Amino acid sequence: MFSVFVAAVPSGHGRLGPLSLFQQNCGKRAGKLPNRRQKATCFLQKMSQNPAISAVILNGGRARRMGTDKAVMRLGRRTLLGHARAVAVELALPCTVLTADDRPGLGPLGGIETALRLAQVNRVLFLSCDMPFLQPALVAQLLAVEAPAVFVSAKGRVGFPFCLSPALLPKVSAQLDTGERSLQALARRLRARRLRVRKIDWPQMENLNTPADVAAARARLQSG
Repeated sequence: MFSVFVAAVPSGHGRLGPLSLFQQNCGKRAGKLPNRRQKATCFLQKMSQNPAISAVILNGGRARRMGTDKAVMRLGRRTLLGHARAVAVELALPCTVLTADDRPGLGPLGGIETALRLAQVNRVLFLSCDMPFLQPALVAQLLAVEAPAVFVSAKGRVGFPFCLSPALLPKVSAQLDTGERSLQALARRLRARRLRVRKIDWPQMENLNTPADVAAARARLQSG
């Protein structure tokens, strides 16, 4: 029904583990970080010792505008799916790739419902397989917000990534039963907290839906 990839969580022993980028900024240097990022950094240290969050990458769409499976398209050294998995690995989170929903054809909410029903953790981080520029530091800030529902918000709209408690499953199912598939409506229904993304970080929210989007992303990588 769905494919599962579990990300390895190495630490030490010859190379830096997935949390090293955050851990090296904690402790004595933490005072130099912006308060929100400092909170995210130290939160992830605690989480690594008692993981209660898993990541789910939604990859069940038909990708009509792209004309092919987004997940296998390459951007730089990785596939689009590989970019999403790399975020989960960097944050030391077990990672599941969801490719089929219990109620297919209902857009992202169908995948959200399925993932929450299968979850055996306290919170589920939802990632999209078509956002190759998303950085772990921004996701860390999201995870540091302790609330049942937390979405990033840019340009006045919520979107991926977001984090939900499995306890919200009945509300997600209730919205689907009404035929409403909008993430914006879901965030309102769940009274979700919103992490406002700074304008400088808006490029991280870019998602690739068409071949032209992919071509532009490749040009961006080459120019960067």
